[in-house]
Amino acid sequence: MLVDQRQGVRKILRVRAMLVMDGGAPMPARTFDLGLAGMSVTTEYKVEVNKTGQVVFEMLVDGKPQIITCKAKVSHCIFSGDHFKVGFVFQPLTPEATAAITKFMR
Repeated sequence: MLVDQRQGVRKILRVRAMLVMDGGAPMPARTFDLGLAGMSVTTEYKVEVNKTGQVVFEMLVDGKPQIITCKAKVSHCIFSGDHFKVGFVFQPLTPEATAAITKFMR
């Protein structure tokens, strides 16, 4: 039996994203869900567990589009059908990213 190891509440967010893992080329992705402690995305590419990098995506904040960049560490990468589902735990977020995600979570 698998136990969900997420910390905190997550909300569904389905937008295009870009993964930029340390030392690697940008990879297209799609967000799946988002919380203050982390997020998950889907991508065509396998990502190494414990690797760090950035997840970049756009979301509406107060009705205006805002680009969010989050430093994150890969917690898991699972092949699911025709794509990989990748879980990220955020490294310390910038105040702007924290404020935007907090507003989204309300």
